Amino acid sequence: MSEEGGGRKVRSERTPSEKTGSPKVRKKPEEKHSEIDTPHSAIKTSEIENPKRRSPLEHLEKTNNSEKSEITNMEVHHHPEVEKKGFKEYILEGLMIFVAVTMGFFAESLREHINEGKRAREYAVTLVRDLKEDTVTLHKYVKRANYASANVDTLMKMLTANDPRNIPSGKLYWYGLFGGAQLAFSPHDATLLEMKNSGSLRYFSNPKLNRQVAEYDQLLQLFRELEAQEQGIYTEVRKARAQLFDFKYNDAANTVVQRIYVKYNQASIDSFIHTNPPLLSYDKVVFNEYIEMVRSRFMKNSCNRADTLKHHATLLIGALKKEYSLEDE
Repeated sequence: MSEEGGGRKVRSERTPSEKTGSPKVRKKPEEKHSEIDTPHSAIKTSEIENPKRRSPLEHLEKTNNSEKSEITNMEVHHHPEVEKKGFKEYILEGLMIFVAVTMGFFAESLREHINEGKRAREYAVTLVRDLKEDTVTLHKYVKRANYASANVDTLMKMLTANDPRNIPSGKLYWYGLFGGAQLAFSPHDATLLEMKNSGSLRYFSNPKLNRQVAEYDQLLQLFRELEAQEQGIYTEVRKARAQLFDFKYNDAANTVVQRIYVKYNQASIDSFIHTNPPLLSYDKVVFNEYIEMVRSRFMKNSCNRADTLKHHATLLIGALKKEYSLEDE
C-alpha cells in the first residue's frame, strides 16, 4: 500500500518474481538469418574487402576513366615536333625529284628504243626472206613472159606474110599456144602486210629505208591491179584460141613448154612442130580476132613491170642487210 493524497497508501502490484526477489530474464525471440536478411553493414564491409564484388556500374565507370587517362597521356606525350626546313633544302628536294623523274623517263625511253630495235631486226630478217622468194618468182615470171612475148611476135609475123593455109600447122600450134599463156605472180607479202596493219613500219627508223619499203609496196600494188584488169582479157583470149586449135594438141605442146622451162631443148620443140596436127579453122577472120586479143594483153608491159619490181626487191634486200647487219642471215 502507498500513500495517495492525504496519506493514503497505494498498493503496488508486483509480479511473482518481484515478490520472490529474483531478477526477471526476458527471452528474446529466435532470429532466423538468410542471404536476403544479410545486414547492410555486412554488405558494405564485404564490398570493401573484396573489390571483385563491385557493381558493374562502378567497374564500367573506372574503365572509362582509365581509357580517358590513356588518351590524355597520348595527346600530351606524342606530339611530333615539325622540323622547319630552309629554302635551300626545299630546292634540293625538288631538284632530286626532278632528276629521279627525268632518269626514269630516259630509262623507259632507252628500254623502248632497245625493244623497237630488236623488233625492227626481227621484221628485217623475215622481210628479207620474203623478198628473196619474190625475186626468185619474179625471175621466172620475167623469163616466161619474155619467151611468150617473143613467140607471139613470131606468130604475128608469119600471119602477116602468109595465109594460114600456107603455114605448117605445127608452127601455128606452137607459136599460137603462147598467146594464151598464163602469167601470174603471187607475192610473199605476209611480213609487209603485218607491218603495215600494225604500224610496225615505224620501227625502221632510217628514212631512206622507209622510202624504199614504201616504193616497193606501191609497185607491188600497181602490179596486182594491172594483173586483175588483164584477167578478163586473158579469158577472152583463151576462148578465141579454142576456135582455132584442138585442146589435145595444145596440151601436148604445153608439155614441151614445161620441159624447156626447166632445161631448154630445141630438139623437143622441132619434134612437136614436125607432127603437123590439124587445125579447127583456117579462117583469117578468126585468126585476126585471136591476134588482136593477144596484142591487147601487152605482154611486154607486164614483163617490164615484173622486171622493175624485181629490181626494187633486190635493192631493198641490200638496204635491209646493210642497216641491220644481216649478211650472215
